[in-house]
Amino acid sequence: MVGAMVILGALVVIGVVLYLLDIYYYRPRDAKRAEEMMGNVEGSPEPEQTDAEENGKGEETAECCGMHQVCEKTNLSPHTDEVVYYDDEELDRFRGRDAEDYTVEEIEEFRDVLMTLLPQDVAGWSRSIQVRGINLPTEIRDELLLIVGDLRRQG
Repeated sequence: MVGAMVILGALVVIGVVLYLLDIYYYRPRDAKRAEEMMGNVEGSPEPEQTDAEENGKGEETAECCGMHQVCEKTNLSPHTDEVVYYDDEELDRFRGRDAEDYTVEEIEEFRDVLMTLLPQDVAGWSRSIQVRGINLPTEIRDELLLIVGDLRRQG
């Protein structure tokens, strides 16, 4: 019985040490790495708020680790008002349309453009779409976030 108590006590001590190590060493280091990957190091401008955040629909977090969809949406917000086209000028006709109002053919048109982009152009295309005032169809927005998340994990 005493042996079991010693083992249990050792496990509790190891657990507490690992927990403290995670809190004070790994989390700050990972958060710093995530900020560097997103380009938000000291001295750089903070990204602008997305429409959802301005309307109070976005989540408020003290720090973004880059692994959540809320952070991905914030990171994809436009940093400039410069419009860059990716051979997708035809999408300008959708300016101002609601994300739920697209037909299946129009959604496929967005999907074709997204799937023909080079991986390094995906985030820039997203910013360009936002600057141009085009609301992506819901399905395409979800696919875009998945692609960006995969690129970050590979990167």
